[in-house]
Amino acid sequence: MSPTLSIGRFAPSPSGPLHFGSLLAAVASFMQVKHQDGKWLVRIEDIDPPREVAGASDTILQQLEQHGLYWDDNVIYQSNQLARYIEILTDLKTQQLTYHCECARHRLNLLNGIYDAKCHKLYLTDKNTSVRISINDTLKALGQEHDRINFCDTVMGDHTQSLIQDVGDFVLRRRDGLISYQLAVVIDDHLQGITEIIRGADLIDSTPRQILLQQCLGYKTPTYGHIPVAKNNLGQKLSKQHHAKQLPKTNEHKQLWLALDWLQQSPPQELRDSCVDDIISWGIKHWDINKIPKISNGIAAPENF
Repeated sequence: MSPTLSIGRFAPSPSGPLHFGSLLAAVASFMQVKHQDGKWLVRIEDIDPPREVAGASDTILQQLEQHGLYWDDNVIYQSNQLARYIEILTDLKTQQLTYHCECARHRLNLLNGIYDAKCHKLYLTDKNTSVRISINDTLKALGQEHDRINFCDTVMGDHTQSLIQDVGDFVLRRRDGLISYQLAVVIDDHLQGITEIIRGADLIDSTPRQILLQQCLGYKTPTYGHIPVAKNNLGQKLSKQHHAKQLPKTNEHKQLWLALDWLQQSPPQELRDSCVDDIISWGIKHWDINKIPKISNGIAAPENF
């Protein structure tokens, strides 16, 4: 029996061009799967129009190509998957695993991110409400006696979360009708056959929610690895929200070298001035995910990023 083909992915949202922090996630996911002779897929997560920037999707794809990060198969756009998301959301409702929630943002902010199931059993309508999954009802349907989700992260090690105590019933469809990240990402990872997910450590606390949804939908759970996030000189995560700089053009080879160095892959100094293709080839051959530091609160980005 032949071994299972490793399939990884990079899934940016088109809220702006790539910065050094997003390059790190792209490089790590690419190297991890290519080191195993697997496939690397790209998915544009464009289901939140208020946050999206016109032309950002094309810019991101161009930046990946300029850094030698070529994807296999066609690029998937989440905006083309909406009918599938709604179909699965309807199925969950039919199984009585979801409910409508009318709680306003002000009330939710007072809960410190842990929803208290106030609207469960109120039997609200679809009008001006969000849709939440009932963790207790889902656990009963799965025949599970506890809400603790544990997984072994290939970078950070064992990670455990109590969904009820740490999260509460979470949103699958927002009040404005937009499908949540948690539901869309689980469906798409399944449809694309993703076996291994490498992404930033800022998403590690989302993973137990996604594992619960995978179990609920009968999907296989991929292997997860969460790399440290890159921080600016103020100690903030490099992000568009914190005005992270767009990756400069015509310097892609140095940015690749810096990404491998930041990920502690020890690229040789003489490789720093090599072409993109040579750096990519070296990275694939010498990649070792075990060298990535287990630092969940982030590491400073190189100067000028």
